[in-house]
Amino acid sequence: MNLIQFLDGHDTRRVGIVTNPTSVTPLTGAHSIRELALAAIASGRGLADHISTLPTEAGQDYASLLVEGRVIPPVDHPDHAHTLVTGTGLTHLGSAQARNAMHATLSAEENTLTDSMKIFRWGVEGGKPTDGSAPVQPEWFYKGDGSIIVAPGQPLDRPPFADDGGEEAELAGLYVIADDGTPHRIGFALGNEYSDHVMEKKNYLYLAHSKLRACSLGPEILVGDLPASLEGRVAVSRAGQELWSAVVPTGEDNMAYTFAGLEYHHFKYDAFRRPGDVHVHFFGAAVLSFGSTLVIEDGDVMTITAPPFHLPLENPLRRVPGAPYKGVKTL
Repeated sequence: MNLIQFLDGHDTRRVGIVTNPTSVTPLTGAHSIRELALAAIASGRGLADHISTLPTEAGQDYASLLVEGRVIPPVDHPDHAHTLVTGTGLTHLGSAQARNAMHATLSAEENTLTDSMKIFRWGVEGGKPTDGSAPVQPEWFYKGDGSIIVAPGQPLDRPPFADDGGEEAELAGLYVIADDGTPHRIGFALGNEYSDHVMEKKNYLYLAHSKLRACSLGPEILVGDLPASLEGRVAVSRAGQELWSAVVPTGEDNMAYTFAGLEYHHFKYDAFRRPGDVHVHFFGAAVLSFGSTLVIEDGDVMTITAPPFHLPLENPLRRVPGAPYKGVKTL
């Protein structure tokens, strides 16, 4: 089951079921996927089963909702501070080469591994243990709270202090924490994790800075499990002309970790199991246009597609001048 959150003609929040690329079926009285998920938990049912008990209304045109900018991110919290956006890197079997090239040093010429390649190798060797033990710990990063999540079709801003702004086509897991502190995965969404790769290339210790950027999700959330292997596509276009594209292999068959293993190393922290909170966790990118030396410019459009999501996630890049930061004042 695929769901979206959108604004109707009266700017009222709605939730709809997407069954094909052209139509959305609104759920009567449903205004938030988070609220639906918490209601499903309280009822002891799965989300899809809970939704099947709800009344529906006449379908609406899916493409029109997107064109009119009425599709909003597929999960949120009324208070942005209660949405935590995080991720893991070096998780995909095709992701290490580009990252290692970014972190190459003289030691690599002496047949030693960069820190990135060490973590990647640990994941390949210990990311999917068969004895029931926890997998090796992956790379982890923080991106921000709910205020950084941009709706489908809306611009991803490049702040004035940034060195770059580049796409990262990924799957994201969307979660809500139950009253008893148990994390529940609502589903998966397409994500553009969008990072500053030039800044990270300067020194891998700048990774934390490079991740503090906007990101985008959606349009849809897939409720249930993903195929073990799926193939998406990412592209960058300028003035309607495609500049670059690549196949995006993902799913657990193309990863060094299972989703459950990555989730374990996020939610093992007590602070990440606060009842009612929403979590968005990016699972890592397999390919980057940055690895092909493409520089994404103002107005370029990043497009991510993958089955079983019906319509793509598209976002343009926008350079923003930003108000000059004046520093901290002493009280």
